[in-house]
Amino acid sequence: MKHPIFYLTTALVLLLLAVSFLGGTVFWRLFSGYSDLDIDGRAEISRAANPQLSDQWPAYGGDPGGSRYSYANEITPENVDQLDIAWKYRTGTFNGREELKSRTAFEATPVLVEDTLVFCTPFNEVIAINPGDGTEKWRHDPDVRTDGRPANDFTCRGVTYWKDPSASGVRCESRLFTGTVDSRLIALDAKTGELCADFGANGEVQIEPSISLRWPGEYQITSAPTIIGNTVIIGSAISDNLRVVAPSGVVKAFDTRSGAEKWSFDPVPRDPNDPARVTWEDGSADRVGHANVWSTMSVDEERGLVFLPTSSASPDFYGGVRPGDNLYTNSVVALNGETGEVAWHFQTVHHDVWDYDVPAQPGAYTVWRDGKAHDVIAQVTKTGMVFVLERETGEPFLPIEERAVPQDGAEGERLSLTQPFPVNTPPIVPNTLSPDDAFGITLWDKSICAAKIKKLRREGLFTPPSEQGTLVYPFTGGGGNWGSAAYDAARNLLVVNMSNAGHVITLIPSEDVAGIREVADNAEIAPMEGAPYGMTRELLASPIGLPCTPPPWGVLAAVDLNSGDIVWRKTIGTTRDLAPLGIALKTGTPNFGGPMITKGGLIFIGATLDNYLRAFDLETGSELWKGRLPAGGQATPMSYEWQGRQYVVIAAGGHGKSTATAGDYVIAFAIPDR
Repeated sequence: MKHPIFYLTTALVLLLLAVSFLGGTVFWRLFSGYSDLDIDGRAEISRAANPQLSDQWPAYGGDPGGSRYSYANEITPENVDQLDIAWKYRTGTFNGREELKSRTAFEATPVLVEDTLVFCTPFNEVIAINPGDGTEKWRHDPDVRTDGRPANDFTCRGVTYWKDPSASGVRCESRLFTGTVDSRLIALDAKTGELCADFGANGEVQIEPSISLRWPGEYQITSAPTIIGNTVIIGSAISDNLRVVAPSGVVKAFDTRSGAEKWSFDPVPRDPNDPARVTWEDGSADRVGHANVWSTMSVDEERGLVFLPTSSASPDFYGGVRPGDNLYTNSVVALNGETGEVAWHFQTVHHDVWDYDVPAQPGAYTVWRDGKAHDVIAQVTKTGMVFVLERETGEPFLPIEERAVPQDGAEGERLSLTQPFPVNTPPIVPNTLSPDDAFGITLWDKSICAAKIKKLRREGLFTPPSEQGTLVYPFTGGGGNWGSAAYDAARNLLVVNMSNAGHVITLIPSEDVAGIREVADNAEIAPMEGAPYGMTRELLASPIGLPCTPPPWGVLAAVDLNSGDIVWRKTIGTTRDLAPLGIALKTGTPNFGGPMITKGGLIFIGATLDNYLRAFDLETGSELWKGRLPAGGQATPMSYEWQGRQYVVIAAGGHGKSTATAGDYVIAFAIPDR
């Protein structure tokens, strides 16, 4: 006779399988069809109209506009199931630093330049390897400080390539730029990895924050620098919710040859003559920081514009110290790349008190409408919404309207009465939750989740933080995040992955923060010094650690940027590396990292909390293949053709703030030689 635990476990597995199956039925497909279009013809016309696009992968987002699209097409839906590991490279970044594994995130996407794959490790080592076999060519170690608490763990998403058009046959005629966790901008010879001595002080520029830091790492650079002309531009990542008077998120631009500063732009308008100043009432622009650009910028070389995704001002969850809409925070801001002057701006969240930064690279794409090409910026957001703007002006390409949102915030708070919403495209993940929606694998944990939800303020998207406790849904990790989106111009298809989870945000009177800190278990606690409240933030989860929100917890979707329709939406991720015994339930998982598209008609993506790289059919969203990774693939893959063979490459190293397996791998997949 079997032990009773066997029967209980079996019942729970069957229940989860049933939930997983039923959850899968909520996805719908509205594919508008492209059988009457010459896809190859559109692709070539789009390519001709966008000189930024490349055969290979010379920029972090594939091209300066962030299309994450590869023209390599050897791998197709018909042969993708033949993919296998072509080579495997290990960085060795944890040698002598094993104790720091849980504080790192390997989020890098390599670039292919100078016949070499180049990427950075979480500790900002820049490594060059052979694209055909993964053997190391050179590496540069900037010896970053590891004694602090980096704002976003030890992270480096990418390096940026620049070739001097006026130089030939000289050292550093082509350069790689990278930022560091100790806020340096470094220039390296792209052929050798040696420092470019004529840039700054022997190849480095030290970026100084606006005020003194509380600890090393409170201010860092995590995303790849941006290049326009002979200008290199960087943002910053800054620890949230420590204080109101915080370091400012100034974006800085430097000459690519000398390292001399050319201009700077502060998304918080300090200048009394700036027209955005009126959106900061009571002179509050002089009393706050942040609004930093921690994610990736994009560029339109022809128009001379650089597009910034800005974040919220300090602190995240109480805005009584900064009344008004707070321009240019939480915005897409287009700047003149040569001068830093504002060309246009669009704010995705007014007076943010939910940590709804603009997290993704603004996509500089071409959309086909009535046989004509239109240049747009498509912005993916943490709220699960997608805004599509005219690239020249920032005006809506797809309609946007202001809608009334919940009011009655904390004492002293002055919320915006309305927020912007796309009209045509519904949110890709849910933003409302009732006790009846609570998820659980048994009646016990389901009832606990339902009770938790019932206690919260939960009036939908933009419910203000409260002492009662407020449901922030999607959670502050999105919706969308830094993985951004990928775009196929021939089909007008934007592909994006999003997470579906909720946070509980609770405001605490400032005098009680210290006491709460001593008794809290799993919640993050932040003082928000200078505000009347501190806060706690914790995942809305059951006692066994599963989200209380119903699955799918991870979604991959395609949006037609001409109409705004969601063409298809699919679950992404399983419980393979989360559940006991390796049970792989198709519930989806929260995900960090992004997709890429190939001309062969495929989407490749890692991102999920099970250790796989997956391939999906671009037109249907059907999962066609998955390749096992030795660690978490919380990075965006890239693809290229090398000596007649197509490779798909992903960094597999996990993410310290998730349950993904840590590692130091770069993995290349290809169809085996025949």
